[in-house]
Amino acid sequence: MKNTFFSRKIRLTSILSSCFLLISLFFFTFGCKREKKESKNVQGNVDVVEDTIGIAPDMVYTLTSELYTADPSAHVFEGKLYVYPSHDFESGIPEDDLGSHFNMEDYHVFSMDSVGGEVTDHGLALHIDDVPWAGRQMWAPDAAKKGDQYFLYFPVKDKDDVFHIGVAKSNTPGGPFEAMAEPIEGSFSMDPAVFEDTDGAYYMYFGGIWGGQLQQWEQGEYLGADKYPADDEPALMPKIAKMGDDMVSFSEEPKDVVILDRNGEPILAGDNDRRFFEAAWVHRYNGKYYLSYSTGDTHNIVYAIADNPYGPFTYQGVILDPVLGWTNHHSIVEYQGKWWLFFHDSSMSGGKTHLRSVKMTELTYNPDGSIQRINALVANEN
Repeated sequence: MKNTFFSRKIRLTSILSSCFLLISLFFFTFGCKREKKESKNVQGNVDVVEDTIGIAPDMVYTLTSELYTADPSAHVFEGKLYVYPSHDFESGIPEDDLGSHFNMEDYHVFSMDSVGGEVTDHGLALHIDDVPWAGRQMWAPDAAKKGDQYFLYFPVKDKDDVFHIGVAKSNTPGGPFEAMAEPIEGSFSMDPAVFEDTDGAYYMYFGGIWGGQLQQWEQGEYLGADKYPADDEPALMPKIAKMGDDMVSFSEEPKDVVILDRNGEPILAGDNDRRFFEAAWVHRYNGKYYLSYSTGDTHNIVYAIADNPYGPFTYQGVILDPVLGWTNHHSIVEYQGKWWLFFHDSSMSGGKTHLRSVKMTELTYNPDGSIQRINALVANEN
């Protein structure tokens, strides 16, 4: 199935537009470009002065209007841009804090030759019925290529309702993919993101709290109950494991990816504006490693920088402000000489948080390597 990747100017909500107008008048008076504030972390130390609002992008592209799609993982394979999203649908399950209403059952893969051009839906890539160990909820996937083979990584609950990470193989980037009989040994939680480093090594980042069950694991053992740190203790961190040569196993035990503030202290569990919640993604820019992730209940996509894939990563700031809908999930990729941010919102469904659509907009770096903050909040399309 093919459709055109349509674009439009961002239509801000009337409230946000009013805010921008008031802020603009204030800035004009004082010769400033954007409002600044001093934020304090939970230790009480004054942190860096940060922008409080992102800039609305000139152009945003929507992946498809044929399906509800979310949690996009974007990659360049065979000279094309491929997008591996989850596939939302209305299952009728009531909303709860564990995300039971996100009851996805399959994956589709999309590709394009150029941004703004024709988009190909490669059809059904993998269905939950074709995963022997799976129970329910096929959440945010990712993909990787090694040699002539393509790998689809996906989190799904087993028949005991515990999340693990599965892997499926294909000879083509668009699938269909054939699932392995068992999940990756030693895997748990959700949101796998596989990063290929310049030396040919592959690493999986994963994890997510609340419905993602990261808080139910300790030193690789399943607790079966929530165990959160206190607000003044280091937050739960995403995990990293180097992939085995076969790309369907870990070559080491998963480790914490430590995220620090600018004072070199771990981000604390009570620091909801900066602590990790879900949706880890890693890319490399100018020799530095960028870890970006969602803050969950504060709805931002933020980032941290390190000198190696294991970290520690030092928190930098916000990439994407909250979008329409509860969740915020993204990926970042370079294509045709530009950097692109993929994300989703609920505008196509009229604001239903479990029926989302994937979007794409250009990402801009400052000369010092920092990322310009984006605000892509739009009004309901329905």
